This record gives sequence, C-alpha cells and structure tokens, in this order.
Amino acid sequence: MCSQKLKSKDQFCSITYPTDLHVQMTFVKNFVILTCNTGCPVADAHTAYKWYWNRKLYSDCERQDITIFKPKADFFSCAVKSNEDVLSHESCINNTNCMAVNYVSRRICALEGSSVNITSQYLSHSVYKYKSWYKVKLGSEEDDCEVFEEATGRVKYYDSMKNEHTLRINDVKRNDSAEYSFRLANYIDHCNLPGVMLVVTGVKVTVSPSAVVTEGQRVTLTCSTSCPLTDNTNYIWYLNSRPVGHQTKHLILDPVSRENEGNYSCAVNSPQNISSAEKALTVKALEKKVAGLNILKITLFSLIPAVVFLLYKTR
Repeated sequence: MCSQKLKSKDQFCSITYPTDLHVQMTFVKNFVILTCNTGCPVADAHTAYKWYWNRKLYSDCERQDITIFKPKADFFSCAVKSNEDVLSHESCINNTNCMAVNYVSRRICALEGSSVNITSQYLSHSVYKYKSWYKVKLGSEEDDCEVFEEATGRVKYYDSMKNEHTLRINDVKRNDSAEYSFRLANYIDHCNLPGVMLVVTGVKVTVSPSAVVTEGQRVTLTCSTSCPLTDNTNYIWYLNSRPVGHQTKHLILDPVSRENEGNYSCAVNSPQNISSAEKALTVKALEKKVAGLNILKITLFSLIPAVVFLLYKTR
C-alpha cells in the first residue's frame, strides 16, 4: 500500500491507500454525533479509532462514535488506530468561518519533467488575503516546513471562485518530491499533518527473468516507475529506437526468439513524451550439444524394443 508514511521517492508501492474513510454527522437538537465510517462496515465495530479536533489529536476517545455538545465552527477528521497516516477528509459542523482544508487527491505520482496540479478545497466563506502552500521535505525526522512560494514560469498559485486553490508546478524535478499542505492564514498550525504527497519519478525498463535468455523462454519487459501512475496511462515501446506498436506497461515475448534481441526502451505517452534509457536484451540460440543430446535420447528410446526382443530370443 502507498501509505502517507512513504517518505522516499525511491521506495516502491503498487496500490494507493483507500479513500472511503469519512466522517458522518447526525444532528440531534443541541448536539452532534460523529461517526467514523470505513469501506469495511463489518469490521467497524471491532476497530479502534483516532479523532482529530481542529487538527489536534482528541485523545479521550477511541470509539467509532463521539458526541459533540453545542457545536461551533469546529472541524473534525478521523483515522483507524495504528494507521493514523490515512486520515479522512476534514468535516465542519458549521461551515461559517470553518478552517477545514481538503484535497482533490492526497497522493500524486508525477513523471520528471511533467507538470502537476495540486488542488485544495476549503469550506470557509470568509475572505483570506493570505493563502499559502507549505512544503515538508521527504525523509525529515522532524518538522521541516518551508513556504512554497510562486516562482516565475515554474510555480504558480491559482484561486477559483469555488473555494479551490491550486498549486501548479511545471517541469517537476526529483527534489520536488515532498508533502504539500495548504493554509488559509499566515501561520501553520501542524506541519506534520498529512497534506498531498507528491512523488516525482523517472522511467526505466526492467526484464524478467533476466536480460540474457535462451530461445523459447518467456520474457516480460516492464516500463517501471517508483510509484504507480494512473490506470489509463498509455506507454510506447521501442526496439532499437523503432516503435513496436505496444501500448501497455508490460511487453511479453513468449516464446522469445533471436529476432527479439536488441535494445528496448519505453516512454509514457504524454505531451512531454518522457522516455527511459535503453535496456539490452540478449537471446542465445539453443546449444548444439543440447540438440544433439536430444537426438541421442530419441535414438536410444527407439532401440529399446529391439534390444528387449533380442534378449528374449537368446533365453
């Protein structure tokens, strides 16, 4: 699973964390019942939870439900205990002056050299003159926050009328891999609270079982990245710099032949057409010794009936 604890752009994960964790609100007169629901309702009653009240851990309760009396403009989120890195969206009891911030996507895998939009959504209807993004460096043991300011041509802020604020990064670099948090005021209250994890990756070709094989084997070439791209990603495969007309992540050669030998590369079909380095595939012919041994085996097996007959006659 791709957990928020994944703090290195070089680590690999194949499945993103579930996004169906959410807070349900039930209003009863002068109080509100909050319920932390997951995508596995059968297990919910047997699970311990963590609650966050205005982004601060509410340590008094590990139940699925909590009751809030005389609710104000507070906001809440929840997590499953021991998996606190996977938080639900922040939910406001009263949207007036609410400081809750959520994100369109909590995890983005981007190819080096591409452009990325990181979009936040907020509920407050108040006017905030200061809206900013904070960057938390990957691999930091302690909070290591910095304001990620606009830069001409590469980093831009975009504000919409739908209470959305977008950070756009053009031509992303490996050192842009970080966690990005959006805030509505000129301070940051909890630097280590999960925001949007951006992992910038390159593309490379991997070969299984080996880059040196023998005719007749099954060979799988994979266009690999250090984080999972979207399911609808199209790929382009090349053999000796010529396209081979295959558009999926895996190129399977079964059985492989001498004609398949050469230098393979792949690219992600995007406006930037980001390509991998070439990977050599060597295909060895079946050894003559092996072929001769097989002929000898066939000859011996064909002579067995005659030998048995002669032995029977001599008795």
